[in-house]
Amino acid sequence: MRSVVLDALDNLKAKDVQEIDVRGKSSVADLLVIASGTSSRHVKSLADEVVRKAKQAGQPPIGVEGQREAEWVLVDLGDVIVHVMLPRTREFYGLERLWTVGDAEYAAAV
Repeated sequence: MRSVVLDALDNLKAKDVQEIDVRGKSSVADLLVIASGTSSRHVKSLADEVVRKAKQAGQPPIGVEGQREAEWVLVDLGDVIVHVMLPRTREFYGLERLWTVGDAEYAAAV
C-alpha cells in the first residue's frame, strides 16, 4: 500500500512527502505518510487520488476525514495512514515532531 500511496501523491505533485514508521509507537498503523498541498483544492485532489488508487489496488479506505474543509485530509488505509495538509496547518500541528520524538535517525535526516 505504501507504493500505491506514494505514487498517487507523486502523480499530483504533492509537496514535502514524508514517511514515518510508527511500528512500536502505535498499534493503529505501521506507517504515516504526510504530504502538503498548495491549496485546499490541491489537498482535496491529492486525498481523492490516494482514495482512487487504493480502491484500484483492492484496498478501499477505512475512513476519510476532513474533505469538506480540505485543510487537513486524513485517509485511513489500515496499516498506512495518509495526512494531506496545507503547509500552515502542517506546521501548526507538527505531526513529524510529534511522531519522531527521540528518533535519532529522523532527527539526523531533518
